[in-house]
Amino acid sequence: MTRKFDILTPIGLLAGLVVVTLAIYSITGLDGVVLFIQLASIFIVVGGVFAALLVNFTWEDLKRLPSVLREGFRRDEMNLEQLNETFIDLSTKARREGLLSLDLHIENEVEQPFIKKGIGLAVDGVEPEVIKDIMMAEVIAIEERHRKGRRMLEKAGEYAPAWGMVGTIVALVIMLNDMNDPAALGPSMALAMLTTLYGSLAANLFFNPLASKLQAKTEAEVFAKEIIIEGVIGVQSGQNPKILEEKLEAFVRKEKHRFENLSGSGAIVNEA
Repeated sequence: MTRKFDILTPIGLLAGLVVVTLAIYSITGLDGVVLFIQLASIFIVVGGVFAALLVNFTWEDLKRLPSVLREGFRRDEMNLEQLNETFIDLSTKARREGLLSLDLHIENEVEQPFIKKGIGLAVDGVEPEVIKDIMMAEVIAIEERHRKGRRMLEKAGEYAPAWGMVGTIVALVIMLNDMNDPAALGPSMALAMLTTLYGSLAANLFFNPLASKLQAKTEAEVFAKEIIIEGVIGVQSGQNPKILEEKLEAFVRKEKHRFENLSGSGAIVNEA
């Protein structure tokens, strides 16, 4: 599995901002675009969301937020066909030279720690049910860790529009307090509307899409690890390489079929 910078994420964020900016520019011109830049509104939304996260999560959780955000700008490339070929080779070698021969082989030829761990347990003579329990426990731990990180983005997506409304209420109070000063009505109303806009943009262009992307990445990683677990059990039990190949290919076909169904329903899937 290789990790690369996902250029689509910043392109998507930039495209969203450009669409809104062009819409404003087409109506008001450059001067109107400048009017939509309001630092007070940004402070209310960003500061309010961060304050809410401080209440909702522990400091240990929040220290992981930068790394969670970085994950949203990365993509993991897992070649499932190549993964299957790895287990076919391991199965062939195990049947030809014995299971113990894999110990040195995985150190020199296999890069993925999860495969090394599974094959290492198999070489040590651990029962298949125990191997599956140990490896599934790690998968569950990964899912939980990812869920906690994703949860911060999901909650931020919930809080951002609410803090936009808080800023709107604050600005409306200021406006109502200055009804005798007509010159103050315009800036106060602008502040009221812009905080709502910033809150909605933060939720629907940044936090919620990133959270959904991280969920999709977790599902893909868990699926790959399920294939690895089946492959390890197949190698450990001495399955015929052809049978193991067909079994692992069934996993890939099932996933491709799921992707086709999602694509047919309007979802866009980027298959590695």
